[in-house]
Amino acid sequence: MVDAKDVMKLRTSTGAGVNDCKKALTEAGGDFDKAIDLLRKWGGKIAQKKSSRATSSGLIATYLHPTPETARLGVMIQFNCETDFVARNEDFRAFARQVAQHIAASNPQCISREEISKEQIDKELEIYREQVKDKPEKAIEKIVEGKLEKFYSERCLLDQPFVLDPDKTVAQILTDRIATIGENMKITQFCRFEIGG
Repeated sequence: MVDAKDVMKLRTSTGAGVNDCKKALTEAGGDFDKAIDLLRKWGGKIAQKKSSRATSSGLIATYLHPTPETARLGVMIQFNCETDFVARNEDFRAFARQVAQHIAASNPQCISREEISKEQIDKELEIYREQVKDKPEKAIEKIVEGKLEKFYSERCLLDQPFVLDPDKTVAQILTDRIATIGENMKITQFCRFEIGG
């Protein structure tokens, strides 16, 4: 039998749902660290189940890039989640600040590739095909596809390698956090300010 205090301790620590915390602690035989690892392993499945749930709570996070005299670069981000409990969770708040820091460093133009117009994508594809027209015909589409993926990773926040873990994209890190915290989360909007930029 899992102690309710341990469930709440794990929930407070990870932000994961009560049922997920109880299940993880039960499977881990009460071992707190193993329970955290289990929550992380269940990540993708949990995130997928939660992706359609409404995100009506959340917070506005900010990041000001420090300079010797004054901050010349700043970011505001709206980060939504399902409940006020998670919005107050320190891990959620810290992650929102990390994403704001990422935006300051990587300067994305939009959140996801769905925000890029078909006209802009068609224009890019036309340019890429012109650039590789002398390559073997079988290789052209693969090269063009690779160039388009690079275009997305330079402009779309969710496609960019996360500055604090470059082996994963922001989308992959977000999926991991949804799984760990146990609630759907969405980056709703952001604004990046830079003096002289």
